[in-house]
Amino acid sequence: MNTVPSTGPAAAPGAAPGPVAAARNALLVALVMLLPLLVFHKTALSVAEIWERSETFAHGFLILPLSLWLVWRQRAVLQQLPLQPCWPAMLLLAGCGAAWLLADLADVGIVRQYALAAMLPLTVLAVLGRRVAGALLFPLAFILFAVPVGESLIPPLIDLTANFTIDALRLTGIPVLRDGNSFSIPSGNWSVVDACSGLRYLISSITLGCLFAYLSYRTMWRRVAFVLASIVVPLLANGVRAYMIVMMGHLSDMTVAVGVDHLIYGWVFFGIVMLLLFWVGSFWREDGPAGAEAPASAGPLQPLPWRALAGGAAAVLAVLLVWPALAARADQPAPLLPQARLVLDSPTAPGQRFTAWQPDYAPASSALRQYFGGSHPVGLTVLFYRDVPGGPKLVSTSNRFSPGKSEFRENSADLRDEHFGGRHMAVREAMLGGEGRRLLVWQWYWVNGSMTSSNYVGKLLQIKGKLLSGNGDGAAVMVFSPYDEDPAVARAAMRAFLDSNLVPLDQALARTRRP
Repeated sequence: MNTVPSTGPAAAPGAAPGPVAAARNALLVALVMLLPLLVFHKTALSVAEIWERSETFAHGFLILPLSLWLVWRQRAVLQQLPLQPCWPAMLLLAGCGAAWLLADLADVGIVRQYALAAMLPLTVLAVLGRRVAGALLFPLAFILFAVPVGESLIPPLIDLTANFTIDALRLTGIPVLRDGNSFSIPSGNWSVVDACSGLRYLISSITLGCLFAYLSYRTMWRRVAFVLASIVVPLLANGVRAYMIVMMGHLSDMTVAVGVDHLIYGWVFFGIVMLLLFWVGSFWREDGPAGAEAPASAGPLQPLPWRALAGGAAAVLAVLLVWPALAARADQPAPLLPQARLVLDSPTAPGQRFTAWQPDYAPASSALRQYFGGSHPVGLTVLFYRDVPGGPKLVSTSNRFSPGKSEFRENSADLRDEHFGGRHMAVREAMLGGEGRRLLVWQWYWVNGSMTSSNYVGKLLQIKGKLLSGNGDGAAVMVFSPYDEDPAVARAAMRAFLDSNLVPLDQALARTRRP
């Protein structure tokens, strides 16, 4: 009898050959991640629109391809893992769906987008199981970098850059006269604006730093240390960049680095700093075996559990589809509402218009703007917004105190505790300046009788009103007054005005409520 020598373990019936088996589970991961993107395609498109129009978040186009590439690197590991739906993950998916729905009702784009980003790894966990999701923890978590977030960091980053630059100039022996985030030196005037905050550098550095740490290191402490370095280094580098640009302008008698060229210098400097950071980090590189290099021939892959996977995918689709359906039902066009009219019965004598300043807010359903006299003039602007599907929003990151082409610029903004009209509350205080004139502004939101200066609390109040009564209407209230050197004079005048007019103002806003 003739015998044929065995060359390896017998393949299980229906098993995929080695290279195909190594790729199959990776492709399954990619297909599963498509489910939330298809169901919530409008939210996905809103994210892509931000990537397209904002240079700060243009890197978002690369995040999902990079995540899929990281999954592909793990295909040999995925070959060895069982595929089994994780039913408890459906509860987490439902929680993300509920968060998406609440954010949709209040039109909070960032929460909607984070909820969608979180659904992608959770869908992989729910359909393919714990072992697969655990092996792909970083590639799946890396998707969160696609969400365009960070603009709220611009004000503190501007303050940090301005403080660093001014302190460095003074240490150099150059006299500086500071007014908020604007300053003057003997050779000219400078202002730290949004583009100087370094947000683009910081976001790019953190994203690249996390990717580099994952690919280059195996021990957790090295990864954490490099990520921390990718946060601290761009913050320090941005301060140095701003100082160098001011010095270039100063030493060249304001002929160099005072226009578009200073942005070019900034990117070149940032590129050099990032190259140095990665070069130094490469000295501690750990080239031990990673999961991606596991042998693809470690054993045959068992046939796919089609029935279980199909059941998991169907359950995931059912959980995902319910939330857009509820959102569509809640966003049905409201019946024709009466025009909101704002009339303030103020006991304070009217005064002359003393400024042309207007906030750069979305067009309001109704607006009130009045000036009042007395020992010190005070102005009042109230912008009322009907909460209708697709209409302008009360709380929005695009709302600003000073338009881009306004004669006034925002020198500083902060929260301030105040007591007026028998109430104690925090107001958002902004100091505006331009062409030798200064204006102090207090701002807060009014939503169904409640007042807050917080964007987040304002949105929550709108959600509460919309869920309980179908009414998310609200108003942005701004009280302002001019000042010369000491803003305490303007504060005292605004405080006295609100002591007399807060109740009439609340009554005027209450009359705008829907019947």
